[in-house]
Amino acid sequence: MSKTGRVLFQIVLFASFGTLMFISDIAMEVLPNIHLLAMFIVIFTVVYRVKALIPIYVYVFLTLFYSGFGTWALPYLYVWTVLWGIVMLLPKNMPPKIAVVVYMAVAGLHGILFGVLYAPAQMLLFGLRWEQMWVWIGAGLPFDVVHCIGNTVSGILILPLVGVLKKLPGAIIEKTE
Repeated sequence: MSKTGRVLFQIVLFASFGTLMFISDIAMEVLPNIHLLAMFIVIFTVVYRVKALIPIYVYVFLTLFYSGFGTWALPYLYVWTVLWGIVMLLPKNMPPKIAVVVYMAVAGLHGILFGVLYAPAQMLLFGLRWEQMWVWIGAGLPFDVVHCIGNTVSGILILPLVGVLKKLPGAIIEKTE
């Protein structure tokens, strides 16, 4: 494949992945705080490493354009990157029995900490004091618990889908970082 062909393939592939994340999020809105985003982010990061940021931000900007640029939007610019960064720090060649548990735990951890990650932006945007920020986090804790459970359960699919993605012709686009 020519260099231009590879670039076009990557653009289509990553745009499709970001769109898949967006559509899955919209489709699962009926289940509050349960979605497949952490699963997708872990999968894309394991397979594509740094380039996984592309579908992540395709998803973020599709969401912003669809839902509007409200006060909720600022944290969306960084909360998903935190998950990506954690996965980037994990060893690349974990044994499968360990990897499945680690990936599920990381996805769940991101879910339970979502309110904590969101809180600094809320504190700045709404002029909250530290005490008020902790109350805000506490009030959202039940939603974060649901988020954690959903992420952990969907994390079961991470390792099998990484395997599927790595086997697809053209899925490994080139040596990634």
